[in-house]
Amino acid sequence: MTDHDNVSGQAMTIGALAKRTAVNIETIRYYERAGVLPLPPRSASGYRLYDQASLKRLKFVKRSRELGFTLNEVRALLALVDGGALCGEVRELTLRHVAQIRVKVRDLQRMARTLQATADRCLGDDAPECPIIEALSGQ
Repeated sequence: MTDHDNVSGQAMTIGALAKRTAVNIETIRYYERAGVLPLPPRSASGYRLYDQASLKRLKFVKRSRELGFTLNEVRALLALVDGGALCGEVRELTLRHVAQIRVKVRDLQRMARTLQATADRCLGDDAPECPIIEALSGQ
């Protein structure tokens, strides 16, 4: 076994971390640059070596992003986690995010109704004028 495969049964390379989390290698590097994933130590041959804490943190970041948290919100959550936050603080941040999601849902529903109404005015035939194009052009 080489040092970039698995050190002491704990460390893993960026490729192994990417595979275990289904996160692209470039995304992992981006998270490191963005400060949400700490820079890992390197092996003697220069490979990044990630531990179980990095794996857990990356899974946390990935899931948070899947749930629509912005990178700044993820940073805030991680700061709470790293600082030994109380559950109430995490709940407050989460409820603010839920409120933002609800606003977005209402906006998306409004857009869907508008587009549906526009599409309903279109006959879908071979006419040269299209109500959808006209509506999108502001005519």
